[in-house]
Amino acid sequence: MNRLGLAGTAVVIVAAVGAAFITGRELRPPLTGNSVVLDAHAAEAGAPIYFQDPDGKPFYSLTPKKTVDGRDYRAVPAGADVSFDEPEQPAGMKAADAKGDRKIKYYRNPMGLPDTSQVPKKDSMGMDYIPVYEGDDSDDGSVKLSPGKIQRTGVKSEPAEPRQIRTLVRAPGTIQLDERRITVIAMRADSYVQKVADVTTGSRVAKGQPLMEIYSPAISSAAAEYLATITSKTTSSIETYGRGSRQRLMNLDVPESAIAEIEKSRAVPITVHWSAPREGIVLQRKAIEGMRAQPGDVLFRIADVSLAWGIVDVAERDLGSIVVGQPVTVRVRSYPGRQFDGRISIIYPQVNKETRTARVRIELPNADFALLPDMYVDAEIDTGNQAPVLAVAESSVLDTGSRQAVLVDKGQGRFEPREVKLGRRGDGYVEIRNGLAKGDSIVTSANFLIDAESNLKAALKGFAEAGSSQSADLSGGEQMVGAKP
Repeated sequence: MNRLGLAGTAVVIVAAVGAAFITGRELRPPLTGNSVVLDAHAAEAGAPIYFQDPDGKPFYSLTPKKTVDGRDYRAVPAGADVSFDEPEQPAGMKAADAKGDRKIKYYRNPMGLPDTSQVPKKDSMGMDYIPVYEGDDSDDGSVKLSPGKIQRTGVKSEPAEPRQIRTLVRAPGTIQLDERRITVIAMRADSYVQKVADVTTGSRVAKGQPLMEIYSPAISSAAAEYLATITSKTTSSIETYGRGSRQRLMNLDVPESAIAEIEKSRAVPITVHWSAPREGIVLQRKAIEGMRAQPGDVLFRIADVSLAWGIVDVAERDLGSIVVGQPVTVRVRSYPGRQFDGRISIIYPQVNKETRTARVRIELPNADFALLPDMYVDAEIDTGNQAPVLAVAESSVLDTGSRQAVLVDKGQGRFEPREVKLGRRGDGYVEIRNGLAKGDSIVTSANFLIDAESNLKAALKGFAEAGSSQSADLSGGEQMVGAKP
């Protein structure tokens, strides 16, 4: 289309608008199935703003519609729409409230800035200052929020109730052998290893199981003396002689089974069978066939691992809540999902000055030998008290460092800050030792927003009082200036 055609079209549109203006008629666009015309007069008369499913289901339409079974959607007028915001009052009602029962104390900045005015005012963007009525900023320290603001901020409350506070102290550590269950086999006289059983380091042995055969001149001499004593017609009837000879063999650490064999066979053995003194795991084997063992040489080291120790490092701040006998749950990284139950047997009386931790010993049953020395473990020490105490959710506490407070839901949108004294923490709850009673409704969500609202209103109130006192001082000064001497 050329410029002449565009100009002609514009002239026709202007002429049509002028004719409509002269005749007093409105130009209305034609109604189509895809367009929605909003008429202010129709809205005031209660015209529907949308249509809803007749059964109340969450199905809506902007145009008339029917259900699957042929029923019409229900028309919803503007007055029946649900809103959580405070209804906007007409200007006439606001003026009546200002002049009647409710008196406007001051006007606050609409953007929340600490700026107030005693008269209606606009901010730099042209927004009207918000009036604050008497009673909106009560002097009881509470803050009141509208239902709409409570809905938008997601305020949630729950009552303060007695609960069992379960506090867990977590500490890392390692598995160690029980020092009381380690045995060494060493010779107490010059000896020679004649034969060694098929036992190696790491083998599991039973109590009394043969380990090696030893020849020792000192043991043979003591065995011959004992045999002569118990077989002699002169000394066999004297118990003292036999007891002394037998004690000499025991002093040489000859196994009880070897002594019983001498008494049974009535013969001095060339070699003595040495057996395991306890059931356990062979930690060390130094015995070699044909070697000479001098007094004090360790040939075997055996440990009973049916009971293991968990040595964990507990932080210094948690030592006051740990006592001997407390139950402990230990988890080993080698067995995910499995836990071992034990109890604290001793708290070592020393704190590591570098790590500020103290060692704690935990006794752990190890019947299946799953716990091995030097394994890494994670211990959880249950320091909770079985007696229930008054507690609230940790998220409800406003902690400034020097004081702690919670917000009590008084109902009807009013919230009261209250200072409390805290106790133990655990499982997402904290003990309340002072400041609350059982059943008090405490805000657990969006309490920081309510606290900010309370601080804002307190600041605005302070500014308003300061402005009022300043105006009074200025008016008093003008009277003094205008007074005659």
